[in-house]
Amino acid sequence: MTMPSGLPRPYDEQPANLADILERVLDKGVVIAGDIRINLLDIELLTIKLRLVVASVERAKEMGIDWWEQDPALSSKARRGELGRENEELRRRISELEASAEARQQ
Repeated sequence: MTMPSGLPRPYDEQPANLADILERVLDKGVVIAGDIRINLLDIELLTIKLRLVVASVERAKEMGIDWWEQDPALSSKARRGELGRENEELRRRISELEASAEARQQ
């Protein structure tokens, strides 16, 4: 669309509501990245790297981001896996202690 002067309009005439904007952001994804470095006399004292990705779960998986699936605090499936590993480790340790106690009794 062009204005009477022939210049393109900077924005569409219909205002975008928050839901439309959020849908677009989640569909396409947004990455915000930045680094903070603190130096003293050319000696790096501190570096902080900030990375923020805003995207839908489907888009994140397409990008290869799925860390929440392995985090026990966020995924019941991961929590069950962690509990299973811990259970197996405890069973193994109990068996070793029982075998050690039997050997000392003989």
